Amino acid sequence: MALHVPHLRHGPTPSGVRSRTVQLDEHLPLDHRLNQVYRVGAGLTGLVLLVFGILGLIDKVGFFDTGGDTVASLNTNGALSVLSICVGLLLFAGMVIGGNVASTLNMVLGIAFILSGFVNLALLDSDFNFLAFRMQNVLFSFVVGLMLMFFGMYGRVSGRLPHDNPYWQARHPEQAAREARRRPAPRMPEVRR
Repeated sequence: MALHVPHLRHGPTPSGVRSRTVQLDEHLPLDHRLNQVYRVGAGLTGLVLLVFGILGLIDKVGFFDTGGDTVASLNTNGALSVLSICVGLLLFAGMVIGGNVASTLNMVLGIAFILSGFVNLALLDSDFNFLAFRMQNVLFSFVVGLMLMFFGMYGRVSGRLPHDNPYWQARHPEQAAREARRRPAPRMPEVRR
């Protein structure tokens, strides 16, 4: 398995002292097992949102209709359906790209879904509830947000990352270098003629 350590940027700080900051904007190797988690999380969530949005549009509800039309027990209208399709397609794009892009996209959209849940919770019984949210939509938004954040942070944010994890290696470059020097070089298989 190929290991890839995100690069460290060295630069002067305002006090003039050089510091190292970890830049996790590099992609994981294509064969890294974390890449599969990020892709699966983005793909499954994107599929759910895409199906919900398409079913809402097929139902031909008004764009800002708040009349209580439901799809899969969730209230919807045309605006929410189009928004769900757009976010679902964005998650599919993240699934195709994979790596840190999928991980970061999962985290950012997860936070957006949780914030959307809180905002729409405050707007439930107001005239500003343009997306026709009801309590079940708020709970769905929280669940999808937590699920996306879990998939995005998996293997990236933890107190006990394994030492072959590229994020751990980027945060502990000296110890990773020491461990790499201690590891015996892989033996090449002998070729018999």
